[in-house]
Amino acid sequence: MCGIVGVRESRARSDAAALARTVGPMSAALAHRGPDADGVWVDADAGIALAQRRLAVVDLSPTGAQPMVSASGRSVLVYNGECYALDDLRRDVERLGPPLRGTSDTEVVLEACERLGIARVLPRLVGMFAFALLERDSGRLHLVRDRLGIKPLFVTSESDGHDLRFASETRALRAAPGGPRDVDAVALAQFLRSGHLPSDRSIHAGVEQVPPGGMLTVERDGRRLLRRWWDLDAAVEAGATARRTGIDGDAIPSTLDRMDGLLRDAVRSRMVADVPLGAFLSGGIDSSLVVALMQEVSRAPVRTFSIGSSSPAYDESTFARAVAGHLGTEHTELVLEDADVAEMVPMILDDLDEPLGDPSFVPTWLVARLAREHVTVALSGDGGDEVFGGYTRYRFAAGRMGALLRAPRLVKAPLAVALGAIPPRGWDAAARRLPRRRQPGRAGEQMHKAARVLGARDMRALYGRLTAVWEGGPGAVAGDGAGVVSAAGSADAGAWDPARDLTSAERMMLADTLGYLPGDVLTKVDRASMAHSLEVRVPLLDNRVVEAAWTLPLDLRIRDGRTKWVLRELLARRVPRALTERPKRGFAQPVGAWLRGPLRPWAEDLLAVDALDRTGLVHAAPVRALWSAHTAGRHDHHAALWSVLVLQAWAMRVGIRGIRSS
Repeated sequence: MCGIVGVRESRARSDAAALARTVGPMSAALAHRGPDADGVWVDADAGIALAQRRLAVVDLSPTGAQPMVSASGRSVLVYNGECYALDDLRRDVERLGPPLRGTSDTEVVLEACERLGIARVLPRLVGMFAFALLERDSGRLHLVRDRLGIKPLFVTSESDGHDLRFASETRALRAAPGGPRDVDAVALAQFLRSGHLPSDRSIHAGVEQVPPGGMLTVERDGRRLLRRWWDLDAAVEAGATARRTGIDGDAIPSTLDRMDGLLRDAVRSRMVADVPLGAFLSGGIDSSLVVALMQEVSRAPVRTFSIGSSSPAYDESTFARAVAGHLGTEHTELVLEDADVAEMVPMILDDLDEPLGDPSFVPTWLVARLAREHVTVALSGDGGDEVFGGYTRYRFAAGRMGALLRAPRLVKAPLAVALGAIPPRGWDAAARRLPRRRQPGRAGEQMHKAARVLGARDMRALYGRLTAVWEGGPGAVAGDGAGVVSAAGSADAGAWDPARDLTSAERMMLADTLGYLPGDVLTKVDRASMAHSLEVRVPLLDNRVVEAAWTLPLDLRIRDGRTKWVLRELLARRVPRALTERPKRGFAQPVGAWLRGPLRPWAEDLLAVDALDRTGLVHAAPVRALWSAHTAGRHDHHAALWSVLVLQAWAMRVGIRGIRSS
């Protein structure tokens, strides 16, 4: 795992020293992503400089160093990520040229692209990666991102004295002379509404992301061509026939066996490393299954790590401990007092490259820090919810939501008012009267969310309300961004095409995999882990697993009201159901209480009218209204407020010039 940067100047001949001076600060800004080594490669005649910060995981010797030049000298690669199961590709490469010099996946990718051609190589790569490949003879530069957007790759989309700059994080682009300082109005509007940025945009005007499964090719004369080398929509369509046909009851065991084999292979291939390796373990379905599979193929106890909370409603450490005990892992946990975690929040948010309004960044950062004290690589269960149908909204979409949409507005409107009239703490108190195993997590939040969605007119609108952290957020954009009220070119638009043969639940899963997964979940994991120079691998997002999941009929993902049915059945082969079957809580923190308690002074400073006016990103009046209602306990607005606080803290740290409409 690494950090990569590059510059391509427009002049026919550039100054080598000047190019090096440009990429030097960019590379230094990514030192946390690669503390083991750094390298720079410059071709002044071509006006190109490439640099990399290395976290050595496979082939720790100098033969794995980057930027890497091919044996022929015709190609150069800077690469961030890991590819797995490369034995067949390595053999094919060596049949066409001299033996490879080392054992790194970087060299296999480089030489394969040169000897076989990048178009033939990309479909054979299994893993997570973002890389830049320079073909020196043609001057062509390829910027490539993995299928699902596990690894980031930002690129300038406009010229300002240069043709192109790219980097693993925008902080590297800001570190270069003339780096971006303006905020993109559309991206800001989308962030305020959903709490995360789109997977193909940046918070900065003039900066974009190579989209998941995308390849941006830049010719010597500056012409650009963006194409999709892998498309999730195509994978969904490829599985349509199998989903429509369904699976006979007698064939379910063999279907489970097939998925078991795919997951086992995905986990096994991600356990190859020349450094210590472990896993995150929350005690939930996804991480427990990953760890169980790891333990099956490991000769020694797997190292597992979890973070606990002193707040019972948010603590899952006892579940993780029970699963670890059953599987026999070497388990390490850290249970923190809420006040101690809250005190660390401002420091933790400093590690965000761009605003991310997901409060679970905090525990993810903490568990990554804990794991890095013992290992360099960790596996996680991320992706299981989106791919296998784990969120509660999918279960409702498969059952009750249709009836909800058809219900008369005269019935829904007063019900919404009634649900919202009771403060969240009142709903929480009522939930505590239920038997312990039936108590929903964060009942107050859920009931207020239910009140918001009752007014939806169709499934897409309902999904939007379910996933919005602040429905009125786009209207709060200040300055030149005023009036930007909707997401243009939404990444999940394909999920809502009425011509597609998808159920409502499948549409939501597809929308989440296209938008929420790369924009929020994978961004969170990448930034939180890389802050501690920890490589995190996600076997449930192996493309072969994802493609196979989309051949499953919905009733094998959501069955008898149980989400992630396939994963639950596979886990039950290894772990007693009593240890893992419980209401879904998620990897959350008691942010609402923090904002009324230990974080209140910090929040007051950032949300003061003069502070909001100073950054100039959002209008003060709607934010202050949310803050007043939240601190008074009338409503729980922690999600919207957290996004604004993250935005404010980021803007003050980075130094923003203003907002521009794209």
